[in-house]
Amino acid sequence: MIQVLKPGFLTSIQDKGRFGYRHSGVPISGAMDEVSSDMANALLGNSKDAAVMEITLSGPELLFESDTAIAISGAMMSPTINDNELFNDEVYRIKAGSILKFGKLVRGIRCYLAVSGGFNTKKVLGSRSWYFSVTGVEVLSTGKRLPIAENRSLNKNPDLTAAMVHNYNSSVIEVEQGPEFDLLSEAQKAQLFNGIFNIAKENNRMAYQLKQQIYKHTYSILTSSTLPGTVQLTPSGKLIILMKDAQTTGGYPRVLQLTEASIALLSQKSTSDEVDFTLK
Repeated sequence: MIQVLKPGFLTSIQDKGRFGYRHSGVPISGAMDEVSSDMANALLGNSKDAAVMEITLSGPELLFESDTAIAISGAMMSPTINDNELFNDEVYRIKAGSILKFGKLVRGIRCYLAVSGGFNTKKVLGSRSWYFSVTGVEVLSTGKRLPIAENRSLNKNPDLTAAMVHNYNSSVIEVEQGPEFDLLSEAQKAQLFNGIFNIAKENNRMAYQLKQQIYKHTYSILTSSTLPGTVQLTPSGKLIILMKDAQTTGGYPRVLQLTEASIALLSQKSTSDEVDFTLK
């Protein structure tokens, strides 16, 4: 078990997400940055489906009540175990009674803590991902105890051949054409791919908005299905990028679609960071 001494900011348990329930309006949820969560799990030899802890902007303080091993990937948040410095993308054996803390945010905004065997929190609709309307819990709270696999042997030779890492300095967000891309004028397309955009203060697990707008439009569509990574265009010209906790349908034209790798990269960016779209 792991006991939460301090919850940090917007800390949650996430896995690959909740599939097969979108027809009922249930979001996919899951780790915002699958590149980093996959890396943390791979380092420990876990399944890619193993649940991890998603830590946003500031980290929790955790007491390990049993022996385990951990790996941290994604944002650099100056982690320590018993006040000894830890590094991202390394495996550490942890003894019962140890305390994990996080400090200064150095790079990115979301990091992922994996434990050997994964977090064994309750599954709801086939997933351990927290989403309040489905699971009744959204973020960590002080005193909460999280079950983990115990006495699990560690894979000493993890397969990292498929593991990816971010170029955190890149602002390039790779996209595909969305279903309503052809509604755009040539001038609007030029704005999308030649302009520079910055992330607005409205950014979270549901959606990222961009500060700059493109030309207004009067296009209308029937309410249609959306996915994480769908880029919607409002009549005023505002661009909204749906993320992992987004709604399952929408009535704005779906002009672009982010790749999974681009969703992951975008999830490590915050207010005022630059975004440049490029067609895949």
